Amino acid sequence: MRIFNGKKIYLFFLLAAVFLVITGCATSTTTPSEDVKDDTPLVFADAGWDSIRFHNEVAGFIIENGYGYKTDVILGTTPVTFAGLRQGDIDIYMELWHDNFPDAYDEAIANEEIVVTSVNFDDNAQGLYVPAFLINGDPEKNIEPLAPDLKSVFDLPQYKELFKNPEDPEKGLIVGSPPGWAADEVLTAKIVHYGLDEDFTYLRPGSDTALAASIAGAMEAGEPWVGYYWEPTWIMGKYDMILLEEPAFDPEKWENNYQCAFPATEVTTGVHRDLLERAPEVVEFLRNYETTSELTSEALCYMIENEVEADQAAVYFLQEHEAIWTKWVPEDIAAQVKSALQ
Repeated sequence: MRIFNGKKIYLFFLLAAVFLVITGCATSTTTPSEDVKDDTPLVFADAGWDSIRFHNEVAGFIIENGYGYKTDVILGTTPVTFAGLRQGDIDIYMELWHDNFPDAYDEAIANEEIVVTSVNFDDNAQGLYVPAFLINGDPEKNIEPLAPDLKSVFDLPQYKELFKNPEDPEKGLIVGSPPGWAADEVLTAKIVHYGLDEDFTYLRPGSDTALAASIAGAMEAGEPWVGYYWEPTWIMGKYDMILLEEPAFDPEKWENNYQCAFPATEVTTGVHRDLLERAPEVVEFLRNYETTSELTSEALCYMIENEVEADQAAVYFLQEHEAIWTKWVPEDIAAQVKSALQ
């Protein structure tokens, strides 16, 4: 019979214990685990406006309830959040208004730091609007069409009496952009080169809130109004406005004092490159994510009228527009999302 002394027995069990610990660690770090998926959130960019928050909540609800990932948000300015996307601190960006930072956007794509997944919407517009009831009337409010032939900015002079400036009755009044906005420079040049300055005073409201209040006041009172606004916004979701025609956008005309319509902006969704391996099914979902300015404006209007946040607007959208979002995901994922909405 072979006999082990005490030291050899102790050493044997010590080595065995070390082997088991090492083996256990190797198993836990090399075997894929659902815990990684559950505990590491996918991070969205919140660049500070309501429409991106709404789209974050729509996508986030689907990702959490359909795909089983947690989500989180990083708040910051456009430059800060886009830098976060490039670096990987942010995983998903639902509204890339890349015309505002084309060089950084193109560089990030060329360097394969980010991947553009879809065009969220590209039917946005901005320019000079009038209430639809001025052109079409409103039988429910007993409003006759006061400007039935008003179609373009060049028709405005014949209706200057309709938009009379109370401070200068000889001229009409165009409500423009708040000072300091890029749109203010554009509109100032347009009004001069379209010859509208001869018949109209251009008024700069003090803020976007004052501009929105100007529109809302006129719409609720059924009074004439002409001025600047853009889509998507809650104003466009709530009120029936008509964009006055301008010459079609042309780069040369735009460079020559903006003598054409504002260009429509392609607003894209994008992800950090690592998400392609980390959550390929989520990337595939985002490749299918497409909405419109009208749908976005509708959601923003819902938020204002019901005094709710973006998460509740997202639930409203998912409940009301099932035919749209169910095309973005497989049937089994859609079923889980529907279940979560009940």
